Amino acid sequence: MQITTTATSKQAGQIKNLSALIYGLKSELSKVIVGQQKAIDALIVAVLCNGHVLLEGVPGVAKTTMVKALTDALGLDFKRIQFTPDLLPSDLIGSLIYDQKSQDFLTKKGPLFSNLILADEINRAPAKVQSALLEAMEEKQVTIGTNTYPLPRPFLVFATQNPVEQEGTYRLPEAQVDRFLFKVNIDYPSAQDEKEILRLSSGNTEKIIPVMQAEELLEAQQGIQNVYVDDKVVDYITTIVQATRYPKNHNLDELDQLIECGASPRATLGLYKASQAQAMVQGRHFVTPDDVKAIVHATLRHRITTTYQAEVSGMTAHDCITKIISKVPSP
Repeated sequence: MQITTTATSKQAGQIKNLSALIYGLKSELSKVIVGQQKAIDALIVAVLCNGHVLLEGVPGVAKTTMVKALTDALGLDFKRIQFTPDLLPSDLIGSLIYDQKSQDFLTKKGPLFSNLILADEINRAPAKVQSALLEAMEEKQVTIGTNTYPLPRPFLVFATQNPVEQEGTYRLPEAQVDRFLFKVNIDYPSAQDEKEILRLSSGNTEKIIPVMQAEELLEAQQGIQNVYVDDKVVDYITTIVQATRYPKNHNLDELDQLIECGASPRATLGLYKASQAQAMVQGRHFVTPDDVKAIVHATLRHRITTTYQAEVSGMTAHDCITKIISKVPSP
């Protein structure tokens, strides 16, 4: 695909500066995280999009360590919330406390008032706690009593969950799942990476040095909007999402009985913005179809609901997306 646009001097300088910051960011993360390059790249793209991330993986694959390392490297305020069945909404957003001295109610803000929130094992809290995150994740604000308070900028929620152990867990509401820009699967490390993990664990772990401040991150997030997206790429993005809803209209009859509910318009917006961030991370001021393909699985896999027939046949949402990408013509 031919892109004829040229970058302005401001865009070129911004891309150059961001590339240097991304290189430094990856270098700092490599001090404590071995391998998992795809997951790290996805987290960086999500941060540039100011998007929330759901990390799924078995215990012990460094999900929490990865998020904490990223926060340290970005120089952001960080709060970790351990989600449990007895957690209350007020434990997240805060509450009103009566002050006998002033004979008035005072607002005590909860841990959500931070730049990056790690919701550890998010599916272990009941629905009323999950719903407390809806306003915060979408509107970047919370309501305590009759007053609404804006959350710090940037505001990001990184949540973890275990795909294996389901006892004592609650299914995340579709409305909340859809608010996550990415769902990132954390796999087991390779044999070589595991040897490197053992080597690092036997020595002193290097301290992570912040390579970016909150103001720089906000500027980078704003700069994403200047990445050019050709009309052909826009058509490509919308066609992919439409194919998850109406497979028959896109010569994907075999998926018609496998997909119960396709991706939402929020997914289209997320795929568009994430493609811009992916292009910028790659040092370009324009989006290519390869940028879309690089992040389409992470953007859509949690937004597609498969049928019982798909489960019986062993087809996952990831497999459906792969099938769609293979059939939808690339510009």
